[in-house]
Amino acid sequence: MHTSTLHKTLSFVHALLCAFCALFFITALSGCRPNVNYIKRMQALEEGVGSPQTEEEIVAAIQKYQGRVEDIMAAQGQVGIWYKILGVRYLDNRMYGEALGAFQQALSYYPDNQNLYYYVGLCAGYMAKTELDSSASSAKKRAFYLDLSENAYSRALELEPRYVRALYGLAVLYTFETNMPEKAVPLLQRLLSVDTKQTDAMFVLARAYYMTYDYEAAIDMYDRICALTKNKAKLAEAESNKKAVLDALYGGAAQ
Repeated sequence: MHTSTLHKTLSFVHALLCAFCALFFITALSGCRPNVNYIKRMQALEEGVGSPQTEEEIVAAIQKYQGRVEDIMAAQGQVGIWYKILGVRYLDNRMYGEALGAFQQALSYYPDNQNLYYYVGLCAGYMAKTELDSSASSAKKRAFYLDLSENAYSRALELEPRYVRALYGLAVLYTFETNMPEKAVPLLQRLLSVDTKQTDAMFVLARAYYMTYDYEAAIDMYDRICALTKNKAKLAEAESNKKAVLDALYGGAAQ
């Protein structure tokens, strides 16, 4: 599918989701989340329940519309899932701004979902990379997206401290985007305690060690990669990086 056509299609789906939200009258102070009391009031009018007084009337009222209230709430949860699916589709097509918006919408339905916070962090990081010029407005936008990315990854880790993808994403952000490798080190150490053979994380950790002048730790990490990987490209990269660290450590005398 042509990129412009795909963009129009996904945007149309996004608009349909927004319309679906409005259809169920679910706007609340926190965003598009179910307002149970409002739904019940509308349901009472529709079912002719009114204000039951006796026990029999109350039981009859419950039987008439409690199940339908739950069905409506379940439908709203499904909208949150659709927003996540839409966000993933946008992300797959490198439409990072649209993906970011979709994942943020999904969070209004599932505010304690660590996966959604991870995706927000990932998309915000990509958006920061798009602000390449040196203007003040671009620098401000880049700072905004980097801050959003950091906060989203951090929230994901508050919800799930051993969440490997969020640990990796935040460590990459600290190492390569915000020049704070000292913050990346404990994150990557935690990650490798969960996934002991994650060579991508080892490369970032070795880089963070190098940036913090812990050359021996960086060399040990590259040795660890060489012992683990069967990928020729990764092996060559680890050996080359190790030599560069040895040169820095011994003033270019390493062989």
